[in-house]
Parts: sequence; C-alpha cells; structure tokens
Amino acid sequence: MIGRGPILALLFGATMVFAATPPEAPVAAREAKDVSVHGDRRIDDYFWMRDRGDPRTLPYLEAENAYADAWFAPHAALKEKLYQEMFGRIQQDDDSVPFRKGDWWYSTRTFKGEQYAHHVRRRAVGADRHYDANGSDETMLDLNAMALGKSFLSLGLRAVSPDAALLAYSVDFTGGRDYTLHVRDLGSGKDDAWSVEEVAAAVWGSDSRTLYYVTMDDAKRANKLWRHVIGGGPDTMLFEEKDELFDLDLDKTRDERYVLFSSQSKDSNEVRVIDADASPASFAMRTVFARRADIEYHLAHRGGSFYVRINDTGRDFRLVKVDAKRPDLAHADELIPARPRVMIDGFDLFADYLVVTERVEGSLRLRVFDLARGGEHTVAFDEPAYSVETSSNAEFSTKTLRFVYMSMTTPASTFDYDLATRERVLKKRQPVPGYDPTLYRSERLMAMAGDASKVPISLVWRRDIKQNKPQPLLLYGYGSYGIPLDPWFSQTRVSLLDRGVVFAIAHVRGGGDLGRSWYEAGKMAKKETTFTDFIACAETLVARGYTTPSMLAIEGGSAGGLLMGAVVNRRPDLFRAVVAEVPFVDVINTMLDETLPLTTGEFIEWGNPKVPEQYAWMRAYSPYDNLKGGAYPAILVRSGLNDSQVAFWEPGKYVAKLRTLKTDANPLLFKVNLEVGHGGASGRFDSLREIAEDDAFLLVELGLLR
Repeated sequence: MIGRGPILALLFGATMVFAATPPEAPVAAREAKDVSVHGDRRIDDYFWMRDRGDPRTLPYLEAENAYADAWFAPHAALKEKLYQEMFGRIQQDDDSVPFRKGDWWYSTRTFKGEQYAHHVRRRAVGADRHYDANGSDETMLDLNAMALGKSFLSLGLRAVSPDAALLAYSVDFTGGRDYTLHVRDLGSGKDDAWSVEEVAAAVWGSDSRTLYYVTMDDAKRANKLWRHVIGGGPDTMLFEEKDELFDLDLDKTRDERYVLFSSQSKDSNEVRVIDADASPASFAMRTVFARRADIEYHLAHRGGSFYVRINDTGRDFRLVKVDAKRPDLAHADELIPARPRVMIDGFDLFADYLVVTERVEGSLRLRVFDLARGGEHTVAFDEPAYSVETSSNAEFSTKTLRFVYMSMTTPASTFDYDLATRERVLKKRQPVPGYDPTLYRSERLMAMAGDASKVPISLVWRRDIKQNKPQPLLLYGYGSYGIPLDPWFSQTRVSLLDRGVVFAIAHVRGGGDLGRSWYEAGKMAKKETTFTDFIACAETLVARGYTTPSMLAIEGGSAGGLLMGAVVNRRPDLFRAVVAEVPFVDVINTMLDETLPLTTGEFIEWGNPKVPEQYAWMRAYSPYDNLKGGAYPAILVRSGLNDSQVAFWEPGKYVAKLRTLKTDANPLLFKVNLEVGHGGASGRFDSLREIAEDDAFLLVELGLLR
C-alpha cells in the first residue's frame, strides 16, 4: 500500500485513528456476510457499507476523500493549471442559437462569472415572425438565482404551454434525480402554489390548462400518468404501469395533434395516443400497437397518418405509414425497408418533409424526403469520425431543418439547412478561445475482435506532437444500453492533447455505434463481448505502435465504469492508469435487490441473477466479485453520495476490497462528492475542477508533469 500526504485513517469498526506519518490508505472494517446464491459461495466483507446510516459509512468516505486529497496535494499546481486552461476555453458571455415556436424565439444565455444559464425568449416580429436582433429578452428561468444556497442544480423538463403563457419545468437540487414539477406564470414570473415531486415527464394539452405528467415510485421507475388542470380540483391518476420492466414517458407530435404516452422496457414498448384537444369530459386514450416481446416502435403524425419506426421485420428498424384512426401493420405503406447494417436511428416529420437519421457502418447521415413534390437527397459530411443530430426543430410547417454537427476536432456547430434549396448555413460554432482546429487530426481505424468482427476506434491527436513511436494514449469506452459513442468535441480534452496524449474511443459492442445488432451482440448472455472488444481495441493500438501498456490509460463511467473494472480484472498488465466514474461494479448484489432504483427494469439489459443461468453470466464478469490478488494499474474511482443510479457503496466496497488484494505500489484513490449524485458537480465551473483532477491523475501516472 502507498500513501502521499499527512493523513492516516484506519477504520476498525466505528473507530477512527489518525496519525501524521507514515501515511497509509484507509482500511474499511470487515464484517462477513454470506451472500451466496445457487450454491455459489460468496462472502461480502463490506456489505455493511450499503447502510448510509451506519456510523462507519460517512467516516470511511471522508477518510477516502482525505487520503485522495493528500495524494493530490503535491500536484496542486498541475490541477490548478489544468483548471485555468479549461476555464480559459469557455466563452463566459455566450448565447445559444434561438429557435422559434409560435410567436416566440427561445434561447439560453450565460454571463461572465455565472455557473448556470438563463432561459430566455424574445417575441417574434413581422408577418414572417422573424427574430428581432434589436429586441429585448424575457427571462423565463434564471438558474443562478434558483441555485443560490444550493450545492447542486439540474433542470429537467421545460415545456411552454401552447398559448405561451405558462411554463412547466422541473428541477433537482440533490443529484439523485429528485425532480419536482412546477408551473410558472410567464407574465408575472411567479410559480403556482401547486407542485409535484418525483416527476419524470410532462406535456401540455391544447387548451394550455391541462398538464399531463408522469411520476416515479420509490425505485425511480416512472409508473403513473396524471392529469392536472390549472385552477381545477385534485389531480387525476389516468394510468398505472404495473409491469416493473416498463417505464412511462410522454411526448407530443410536432403537429400538436396527439399526446404520445409510452410504456417502454429495454426491448419492447407500446404507445398510446391522447387527443391533445381532449377535455376531462371527453378524455380517452387508445393503443396504437400492443406490446410484443422484442418489438419497439416510435411514431409521429401528419395528415391523418402515423409514420412509424419499427423493428418488426429487421433489428435495425424500418419506416412505415399507417392510418392514424385504424393503424394496421398488415396494410402499412412501407417507406424504408429494414436493411442489414443500416440503422434507422430516428426521424423528423414536418408538414412537407421527412428527415431520416441513418447509421451506416457506424457513420451518421441525414436522408431528406420531399413529401409534397417527391424526391429525396442525402446530407453528407466529410470528416472520418463525427456526430450529427437534429435539434430544436419545434415548428411543423417549415422548410428549415436545424442540426448540430461536431467531430473530435470541430466544436459543436449549429446549422440551418434549407430542405428545398439544400443550402446549409452555419448559425454558430461553439466558441473555444485559444483553440485552433488545424493543429489537430482525427482518424478512424478498426480492431479485429476474437470472432473476426471489426470494432471501430476513433482517434484524435495534436499534429505537431504526434510521434512516429508510441506515446501516451487515453482509451475511452462505454458499451451498454445500445447508446452510441459518436465522436464528440471536448474543450477540456484539449489540455491532454496539448501535452502529447492521444485520445481514442472504443466503439465496442453493447453500444449502438453500428446499430441495433451491435447492441444486442453485447448484452445479456453476450455481455462478455463488450469486454473482449475493448481489450482488442487496446491491443490493436499497442500493436500498431500508437502506445504501449506503460503509456495506456483508460476511462469510463457508470456502465462504462463496469467496463473498466471488468477489463482490468482480465488484463491488469495492459493498462497503466484507470479512471472509473460512478462505476457499476457490484453487479450481482445490486441486481439481486429489486428495491433499488433501476434494478427490475434492467433484468433485460444484464439478466436476473435469481435465474441460475443468468447469474452465471454476471458471476463471470462482475468486477467486485472477480477481484483477485496481484498487481493492478493506478486507479482513480469517483462517486456521488446522492447517486440514485449507481449507489456510492458500489465503488466504496470495490475500493475497500481491492485494497486488501492488490500487491503493487500504484495509487488507488476514491473521491466521493458528498453533495451530488450520478453526474457529478452541476455548475459549469465546478465540474471543471473534477475534470482537472482526473486529468492531473492521468498526467502524473503517464509521466507528463507539465
């Protein structure tokens, strides 16, 4: 064990002992608990840590923080230098590109020295309702004022009523996804006395008085649909989802004809529609297509038809059109068939145009269909690795599509695209003071997995520092829930690139990087593929001379933290340093406890350990259960006390157990933010402190102390 700094913290039961020298790592109390199932003997010495009220828990977390702070103390200057660099790349006075909805233009604005944004709007002018550059803004929400005296703030939903008079919004002050729904009168700026806690979604009816909303149960499962009428009587519960595998969600068609009410599991769903004009007296909802195992669909409305994205004939979805009153897949008009290796990621439906986002061999493209005159074309992009998504397209009757493009070298760039003339106008490129994109280069290469599948790797580096020999490299991964890691720009990453670190993304299976089949090849019984893909990526980067194990660092968070724990258990020799943020590492114990948030609904993602076969899957990779004696890389683990997605005790137990097994002298650090949850600090400056600390750890371990 090693330690740097003045603090020694030993936890024997509830007793703390402090000494000045020699510094040693905290030692958590061991209290054996038999957690064996299916005849497989497992003894958990740190099960007690799950009890937040145990008198040993908070002192242990505080001791870990103190120990980590002591390790970082000699590197305070590096941390501060990194923070100042990142801080300097933020344009503090900044505006988002306004978008129009009805008679108003909406945007966000940030000011120098403030942590949070102002959400503002400006009245449209003229017959064409254009944006008045000389007009004045009306503030809807000043998050800085709301955050006064708070250590955390997260804005959840924000929905303006159809008559633009009211704002429904939700806010969380804990970091535990504890969102409370409020309604604000935008004329007076005052909130209604009515509010509801634990709200997941909300949508307005057409009358601007009816508000539909969804609440969560104690396990953070969105399970009940309610109706609130402004100035009316008690709220009415309209539906309760009893199946614990399903969560509820709300949306509204862009033409504002229907409220869409969905029951969604990890691999199937059903959508009910509510007439947005319905009054309490005329309220009714009907199911479009009943839920079926392994079938997902999403829909939009135009001219009496539902346009439906569905995976009934192919895993990567097709697009069909059905009658909205009598939807019938047997008589659907197929617009785009399901095709191998081409994923329909989503679509945007307008009065005269249809825009489909497709993923082809991992690259995104936009296909535009002219519904009024016929014909189609594709919006193409040039860089080898990039991301693009449609954004802020609130108007139904428009010929302008807004999308945001970025790459690993190009900051987020907002474009307005004329769907008729194909003219592309750059409205804004996110300012990054001091950044010159010509200094950096991005490319994509392929790693060969054990089953001969090709796994993409996206890389970026600084051109004038790139060497013709191995150099430090940070490999990032996630690989779960079908979430793709499309290459993104990060202004904080520049500090690593400028010090000679190559940054790479492993597009492993389990994520959605190459479509639905890519996701399904890395979940449930096939979860091992996620880990072997990542290791294959690391080995490829070493074999091709980009780096060596002594200069290779890895990073991942949440399910990506599970990835970190799993690959390090398998190949500790392959990595020099690891950053694991809010890591899901105690898989079996968590998935055995159905009272915890997310557990039951995720049986379809990870499996149910109460089923022997599925337990065996998890037993093979659960990082906590597979720790063993031997040398490990340098590891920094980060968590939040209020995290409702990955409880603090998962990484806490992991670190405590690993301390008793590791035989190396590499640092094992555990930082716990005692005031926030899953996403870390919420302020735009506070979050930089955590990133700067992570990067300082990596630079120290990679030998780049500058």
